[in-house]
Amino acid sequence: MGHIHKVTPLTENKHLNMYAIDATSKIGTPVHYFVSSRAESTEGLKLVTGKNHPDGVVIYSLYGEKKDRVVLVRQYRYTIDDYIYEFPAGLVEPGENYREAGIREMKEETGLDFEPFKVDKAYEKPFFTTIGMTDESCATVYGYACGTPSKCGLEDSEELEIVLADREEVKRILREEKVAIICAYMLMHFLHEEEEPFGFLQEEL
Repeated sequence: MGHIHKVTPLTENKHLNMYAIDATSKIGTPVHYFVSSRAESTEGLKLVTGKNHPDGVVIYSLYGEKKDRVVLVRQYRYTIDDYIYEFPAGLVEPGENYREAGIREMKEETGLDFEPFKVDKAYEKPFFTTIGMTDESCATVYGYACGTPSKCGLEDSEELEIVLADREEVKRILREEKVAIICAYMLMHFLHEEEEPFGFLQEEL
């Protein structure tokens, strides 16, 4: 196992920072590594705290009387200078429960009312996103959305379309569009569980 000797903050931003790590590998050779993090200081890094609190929340929600559509956003991202399909998502604010964050973010991004339901903790605990680059982790909340889509709650920096996709549209999206990987895997599951997409959540692990 490697050993970390020093962590140096390189930026001072509100939502995302870069840190330099000086370490040695398992055989004692020097290692210089960089990590991005939602932490605003070195003390908040997960490699320091040893805790895995959710930085963000991802919302997997079904829509419609028959629960046969899934709520997506088609969002412009500067990282690829293009649009990509994702689940509604956002950061968990200090002191906020991630389920509460899911309700708030769904309303802000889509105008829809979201009702999460409780599942086994193993299904919604925070999982890491891109561990080779960042210590960010996100919890997933599952539930049902209703209401009329609206973009009134968006910030000026957010550029997205609200998509209520049925299975045919999901097939097209997976074939033809850019899709975030977490969203893509869930959409594949949605396609093949027509009777009860959330049936797997009823089981305890």
